[in-house]
Amino acid sequence: MKRFIAIRFIHSLIALFILSVIVFGLIRLGGDPALQFLPPDSTEEDYLLVRARLGLDKPVYVQYGIFISNAVKGDFGTSIFTRRPVIDSIKEMLPNSLKLVAASAFIAFIVAIPLGVMAAVKKDTPIDTIARVIAGMGQSLPSFWVGLILIELFVVVLGVLPASGMGTWKHYLMPATTLSLYILAGPIRLIRSSMLEVLDSEFIRLARIKGVSEWVVVWKHALRNSLLPVLSFSAMMLALTVTGAVTTEVVFAWPGMGRLAYRAILGNDFPLIQGVVLTTAFMVIAANFVADILYSYVDPRIRFGKV
Repeated sequence: MKRFIAIRFIHSLIALFILSVIVFGLIRLGGDPALQFLPPDSTEEDYLLVRARLGLDKPVYVQYGIFISNAVKGDFGTSIFTRRPVIDSIKEMLPNSLKLVAASAFIAFIVAIPLGVMAAVKKDTPIDTIARVIAGMGQSLPSFWVGLILIELFVVVLGVLPASGMGTWKHYLMPATTLSLYILAGPIRLIRSSMLEVLDSEFIRLARIKGVSEWVVVWKHALRNSLLPVLSFSAMMLALTVTGAVTTEVVFAWPGMGRLAYRAILGNDFPLIQGVVLTTAFMVIAANFVADILYSYVDPRIRFGKV
């Protein structure tokens, strides 16, 4: 087991290193941030001074070395426009995104689990069709469009919910519902397909032969075994939702990581972009690492290389 964890940990570090190189390189292709500080009548000397102040006068590999050595200590530099440490902005916005994701996940799973189970139990019935339609909508409908429709309905027409910001529980309803539609698509499909496989297994048939009630068979024995593939998917999906909530947070003016990334990209604030991307990437990789370990405990065949 220790060898399995060590290998997964090394793979995670390699993935994070490669991603940091890619992000560092791609951001440099977005234009020269020094130009945004200079008025039209600036001189070459002004340009060189600004580049030196931003640390852009050094070779790229030196810039990367400085960046990565500071990043491992939690120092992503200073935002070009706000002049605040990037880590302070991340600490301020990340909890807000996590709160929104937690609310969205709660809504998603209280809908996805019973809907996925019923879709499998009532295969090829209207309930199954409804479940597959909802899952398809979650995967295909753009989050910004769903958000705008909810604003039109509950803010403009009915006037019962606030349009933006965060504060009371009412502020969570529309953005959390928007994100939950995106989250629940995968679990519905996974639970349905896994339930169909488990319901056709020998131990389920034996339980029915012994006279175990159908409720216990479905909701205790079958569901417990069907949740295994959802475990690893959900951990990574929730981490990805933090990174993928950009449009939702922008539409509802939610002060989170997505909106922070949006503002950083618009302003070509490369220290802030690097900090946000690497923080969210670390969350995804860490979630995947934890999911691998949990899954290996549930299914020992994984850590022994038998599946």
